[in-house]
Amino acid sequence: MDLQERKIIEIDGLSMRRDKRQILTDVNLTVNKGDFIAITGPNGGGKTTLLRLILKLLQPTQGSVTYYRDGVVTKKLHIGYLPQKNAIDSHFPITLEEVVRSGLLSTKSLSSAERDKLVEKILDTIRLTSHRNQPIGELSGGQLQRGLLGRAIISSPDLLVLDEPLSYIDKQFEKEIYEIIARQAAHSTIILVSHEMTTIAGMASRHFIVDRKIHECSAAHHFAAISCES
Repeated sequence: MDLQERKIIEIDGLSMRRDKRQILTDVNLTVNKGDFIAITGPNGGGKTTLLRLILKLLQPTQGSVTYYRDGVVTKKLHIGYLPQKNAIDSHFPITLEEVVRSGLLSTKSLSSAERDKLVEKILDTIRLTSHRNQPIGELSGGQLQRGLLGRAIISSPDLLVLDEPLSYIDKQFEKEIYEIIARQAAHSTIILVSHEMTTIAGMASRHFIVDRKIHECSAAHHFAAISCES
């Protein structure tokens, strides 16, 4: 597969300004099929904004985000997205199972039985089968985070975007989160933002720091210490 066919996202000259504040400036990045991209940086540096721009949930002030499939420009990619928990309305009347199942809404080819089987598998993976009928407002922060992760991975997306996946997760389940992400990396391209990078840095193939601009690090240990050179 040549470089053009491997490319799935091209970010060109991306800048974002909001309320007279420059959030991102001239971000350029090519994401290739099979990449595991880990991103860190200071609070307010633009990490979550960059993810939302990549997902086309926001419009940039300048620049562009272009998707590719097999070297050809496409309007959509098969994406699984784990947002930060504070982006979710926990008062919305929906159960944990419905949250997980909603990750299959764009998957048209599955039968009802196949969907049920996938939901069962994911509920077991996130260790929340017994909580399946609980409204999300009754879940702990960590349980809701695990449910949102289940929603993101249930359709085996080509691209998995994870914004602070370890937020609210208790230490007992943290190791399982790493194992889930490692399994996904075998067949998905991953873009992950996290402050806790010691383990993740070792899993990732590319490492970036975002602080209004973007800098790629050449070594995981430099990246984990947030000390790479631009």
